[in-house]
Amino acid sequence: MKTLQIASALIELGAGLALLSYPSVAVAFLVGAPLEGPAALAVARVCGAGLLSLGVACWLARGDTQSRAANGLVAAMLLYDVAVAAILAFAALGHGLYGVALWPAVILHTAMSVWCVACLRHCSLKLSLLESKS
Repeated sequence: MKTLQIASALIELGAGLALLSYPSVAVAFLVGAPLEGPAALAVARVCGAGLLSLGVACWLARGDTQSRAANGLVAAMLLYDVAVAAILAFAALGHGLYGVALWPAVILHTAMSVWCVACLRHCSLKLSLLESKS
């Protein structure tokens, strides 16, 4: 779980900084269309702040692999990764949007989802074994 938390932290910190600093460029790289208007830029920056928050939470939790809080964080990351993969795939297939980073991002978030599920299953098994010994 520690490696998952570190990888997630680095990925989300990078994406968050990109959206905060250069929102139109980051979005164009992802979906092939720049953001237009101050409202779109503001929303993209809010998303960037959210990703920074997730990255910081993952980084700070990287040493905690056995608690309910760590499992909660991984479950939240799983929800995020599944949602992002689905949203980006629909952007491509349903709306015809395509940027150079779109399909790599879908694959990355799908892989991160699988990794989260594996970590959650492993932790559940460990907790079950610990409870049965008590």
